Amino acid sequence: EKLARHNMPLELKYLSIIESALNPTAKSKAGAGGPWQFMYRTGLMYNLNVNSYVDERFDPELSTEAACKYLKYLHSLYNDWSLALAAYNAGPGNVNKAIRRAGGKMNYWEVRPYLPQETQGYVPAFIAVNYVMSYYKEHNIFPVQPKYFNYEIDSVYITANVTFEQVSKIVDVPVEDLKFLNPMYIKGVIPGAAKPYPLNLPKKAVGDFMANEKL
Repeated sequence: EKLARHNMPLELKYLSIIESALNPTAKSKAGAGGPWQFMYRTGLMYNLNVNSYVDERFDPELSTEAACKYLKYLHSLYNDWSLALAAYNAGPGNVNKAIRRAGGKMNYWEVRPYLPQETQGYVPAFIAVNYVMSYYKEHNIFPVQPKYFNYEIDSVYITANVTFEQVSKIVDVPVEDLKFLNPMYIKGVIPGAAKPYPLNLPKKAVGDFMANEKL
């Protein structure tokens, strides 16, 4: 949905599989986090805030919007999606250096020998994931049915300080499910603040939550 809104190739959705295996709370040794593996400072540049209780890099919707903007920026530098992907992995500085070493060529495959070793395998991995996700049936790969579909989830916005344990008692949704639906709350607490924070719940539980006078 967000890729289409930004008029970007829909195949880019598979990049998050390479980055995080679709684990919203994945963290790398280098400190990158979330489904799109944003570093802290890059995340801040695209309005992904991090504090003691909230890491918005872990929110699939917010981080996907940020990834779209960052990828569009990288594409604007090279007018080539393969080079943009290489820059997403290695940083535009390394790609610019590789382009210079390649004699100014702007074709990924000609620039590839001068890229860091990990980045040399990054675009081929992206192509491979696109193939696997497009032709999974031919290889007897079948998706696991999710516990919740997106259309079954709704959000409420709250300013109260509340824990997942409190919410679980009110709406009768297991704490583990609340953690799964709200991965950006790293301590299981939605901090009280002037800024409303979203709480994702199964639609059937939203009414029970809203009816609670304490919240």
